Amino acid sequence: MRADIRTPRKGVALAGLLTLAATAALAGCGGDDGGTADATLTVWSLENQTDRVAATQAIADRFTTATGIKVKIVATDENQFSSLITSAAAGGTLPDVVGALPLAAVAQMSTNGLLDTEAAKTIVDQLGTATFSPRALELTRQDGTQLAVPSDGWAQLLFYRKDLFDAAGLPAPDTHDKIRQAAQKLNSKAIAGITTATVPNDAFTAQSFENFALGANCQLVDEAKNITLDSPQCVQTFQLYDDLVKNYSVPGAQDVDTTRATYFSGKAAMVVWSSFLLDEMAGLRNDAVPTCPQCKTDKAFLAKNSGIVTAIAGPGGRPSQFGEITSWAVTNGGEQTDAAKRFVAYMMNEGYTDWLGIAPEGKFPVRKGTEQEATKFTTAWNDLPAGVDTKKPLGEIYPPEVIDALAQSPDTFQRWGFPQKQGALVGATLGELPVPKAINAMTGGELDPAGAAKRAAEDVETIQKSLE
Repeated sequence: MRADIRTPRKGVALAGLLTLAATAALAGCGGDDGGTADATLTVWSLENQTDRVAATQAIADRFTTATGIKVKIVATDENQFSSLITSAAAGGTLPDVVGALPLAAVAQMSTNGLLDTEAAKTIVDQLGTATFSPRALELTRQDGTQLAVPSDGWAQLLFYRKDLFDAAGLPAPDTHDKIRQAAQKLNSKAIAGITTATVPNDAFTAQSFENFALGANCQLVDEAKNITLDSPQCVQTFQLYDDLVKNYSVPGAQDVDTTRATYFSGKAAMVVWSSFLLDEMAGLRNDAVPTCPQCKTDKAFLAKNSGIVTAIAGPGGRPSQFGEITSWAVTNGGEQTDAAKRFVAYMMNEGYTDWLGIAPEGKFPVRKGTEQEATKFTTAWNDLPAGVDTKKPLGEIYPPEVIDALAQSPDTFQRWGFPQKQGALVGATLGELPVPKAINAMTGGELDPAGAAKRAAEDVETIQKSLE
């Protein structure tokens, strides 16, 4: 669940010089249809906001001009994707390609036999395996099979008021202990130490918790597929979350909107949010403007005075970060396999900078460049204008070390379940949200941290059994 899913925004489609190198290379690969000019590819896109669909269609139209292959972009809601793709498969109406597909959805399609993995492998091989982030490829593979073509990523981040931290002599909050200590020291009647999600019915709560958990080596399952949410490492993470919310946060259940509003008003020293906050925090979007006292004279005050932690370490753990990799997937059994491969290759090459430009704050490149220009796309991403009502490259707002860390973050993304080949289980938990429910019960006083960990583990075990 992208953190900006409730707040549609205008995308940016940049016109660029078009070359046909990659699509020409793929013209003779796979499929029997040959990509005839009168064919029309149906492409579902989970980037379903109206402006983003239009921006994607504009890129697709340039592909049509270059190749003669017509493309229809169909907006698809992420929350309804599971039922829609299942119905389409049953009715024989699968799209040719699906774009902006999160990891859990890739796993679901793989489990149901809906992916053309040979097509994915062909595209990655032709574009150059070495041009992709190794971690992105790892997360989109299973048992050595390339399930889909990784496209881009967004990161879960810890934002903190660097000005307040510096004044208090506090280090960057990049460990559990440092986060707890900073929240305690900076918490007052005027400002909360931290704000983070606690609502039970939102994947954003699960993402926020997982971002803390990964660094403590709190895992969903172990290598033997046993549920481990009640492990000591996970109990410690539930304890941290409980301490932060009950002792150093704002009252009431918190969600994606209230956590942002609290930080933007200057009433929290830290917030856990996705990278989609980057342009909003800089005052580039009128419907999500920072409202802190200093922001009245400088809309970019928070951007100038916020530090960003990309990876958090827990007791005995290693710095880790939750991140989402989205992909292009070619569906299995389609009649236009060759045309579909050419389209995906185009979107990852000639059209790639334009695709990233739709929302650069939430589309970090996982293809860094080409075999000839190793940093072509990361360099271009740095200069892409972010924002809605005002547009500026992120590189003009944030210091180079922050931009570099963001651009490299897909290389270190960690996720529950996928290393243990349990992507289908991860996808299934998104329907039930056992961890957010346990967090809400804990922070509401119904359960202690050990009880919350136990309940979450039991609920996930029930989901796991239902998949057998």
